[in-house]
Amino acid sequence: MKQKLLSKIDLISELENGCKPITKWKIGTEHEKFAYDKKSLKPIQYEKIKLLFLSLTKDFNWEKVFENEKLIGLKKNGSSITLEPGGQIELSGAPVENLFQTCQQVNTHKNELKDVSDSLNIDYMGMGVLPKWNLSDIPIMPKKRYEIMRDHMKKVGTHGLDMMLRTCTIQANLDFDSESDMVKKMRVALAIQPAIIALYANSPFVEGKLTDFCSYRSMIWTKTDDKRCGFLPFVYDKGFSFESYVDYLLDVPMYFVKRNGAYINCAGESFKDFMKGKLPSFTGEFPTLIDWNDHMTVSFPEVRLKKFLEVRGADGGPWSSVCALPAFWTGILYDKNVLDEVWDLVKKWDLEQKQTFYLEVARNGLRSRCPENNDIKDLLKRLLDLSKSGLKKRKIIIDKKDESFFLDPLYKVLKSKKSPAEKWNELFLKKWNKDLDKIYEINFF
Repeated sequence: MKQKLLSKIDLISELENGCKPITKWKIGTEHEKFAYDKKSLKPIQYEKIKLLFLSLTKDFNWEKVFENEKLIGLKKNGSSITLEPGGQIELSGAPVENLFQTCQQVNTHKNELKDVSDSLNIDYMGMGVLPKWNLSDIPIMPKKRYEIMRDHMKKVGTHGLDMMLRTCTIQANLDFDSESDMVKKMRVALAIQPAIIALYANSPFVEGKLTDFCSYRSMIWTKTDDKRCGFLPFVYDKGFSFESYVDYLLDVPMYFVKRNGAYINCAGESFKDFMKGKLPSFTGEFPTLIDWNDHMTVSFPEVRLKKFLEVRGADGGPWSSVCALPAFWTGILYDKNVLDEVWDLVKKWDLEQKQTFYLEVARNGLRSRCPENNDIKDLLKRLLDLSKSGLKKRKIIIDKKDESFFLDPLYKVLKSKKSPAEKWNELFLKKWNKDLDKIYEINFF
């Protein structure tokens, strides 16, 4: 059968197909952490990660995922454990109906890792950037996709390898019911994302040294690849739509095409040319919707649109912060009145103010000023209270606690008036006498 050629309408429809009635909205949570050897404190090599994955398979019935006969991931019941470029371990939880379920996934993952890691002398760290070690000390994972990305990133930015090899994040995935709902949620999420970057700022170190940033991870993303990363100004254009986002993705350079399990290097080439059968690396071939969905994953903005919204701005952190992030965004984005109230707070900010806010929080964390020169802590208090209200109205209660319980770690950070990075800063300069090995003594579990 002759392959149907993709049209732009097909690409738009693929996004439209993500629209779901409110009764079918789910919550997804993804989080990464650094695995390291307890004795040397160095990132663990692939062979030890392989042993870790084999133990999880044997003891907890995870199914193996291979690439070219290399074990590169695990899957079970809609969840997956993946091997990131520098050996970071990521859990992508299956979409669930409430925060108690997503936190159960997170805690089960923690317990399973703990059970199999002690015998392998592995421990884990929740930070936004690997605080110690040079890039040359970080092992390269055997995935062809990452090889293509590494080679291309050297040509388009100054910190692409840093992003790949020594950053970790926490991400929340949420749904929308219509194009207009997507537009409002994306505009709100992009506008207040800097406040969450500040609240989660947890990466002041790199290569054993203190930087000038609270979230060095966030700064890294601004220096990775301007064509596919960062803030998206066009989201605030009049008429922003699914089609607008498709137009953006069509201008994002490709990385690869996958055929028969193999990756074909198309880095820097155009998906538009691919749709015409004129891709230089793949002449005469045309894309499928699977190719398009793969292409959607190689743009990395702060808020990413697929068949759902991915909110991607938080530094990796201790275990308590993992469940707090989807809680915050669920409370903000899943209650119409709360969403409207937050939109009323931010819609008067102009584009320059939003972009300046985004760039400032990487350096200053909770010392930042938000648009209109207001204290970011006042904005965050308002946002947390609104999120709490949205969560309470969901009326999902277990053991006499509703979902707003999961916001407690964020209120605690805000009450301290210091981003996590500022606390590391004080420990490093005073109590630890600049001995960063001390951070490996912290129990991030």
